[in-house]
Amino acid sequence: MMSPGAGGEGGAGGSLGIYVLMWGIILAIFYFLVIRPQKRKQEKAGQMIEALKRGDRVLTMSGIYGSVVGIKDNVVVLKIADSVKVEMAKSAITQVVEKSREA
Repeated sequence: MMSPGAGGEGGAGGSLGIYVLMWGIILAIFYFLVIRPQKRKQEKAGQMIEALKRGDRVLTMSGIYGSVVGIKDNVVVLKIADSVKVEMAKSAITQVVEKSREA
C-alpha cells in the first residue's frame, strides 16, 4: 500500500508544471496583444516626429492644429494663426495632417 504522503507529492509536481505552463502562455499572450503593438506604435510615432519639416500641418496632443515653421532640437515652432507662433515639444505632435508641398 502507498502512504498518503507519497501519492500527494507526485500530484503536486504535475500541478506545478501545469501552473507554470499556464502562466507562460498568459505572459506570451500579454506580450503579443499589448507590449509588441505598443512598441510598434512608439516606433511609428518616433519616425513621424523625425520626418517633420517646415510646412507640414500637424495636430498636437491638446487638439491645436498648426503649420511647422521651425524645428530646433526637441522643439517645434508652430504657426497656429496669423502672427501667432508657439513653441511645443516634438513629443506633443500626435499626427501629421498634411505633408508640406515643398520638395
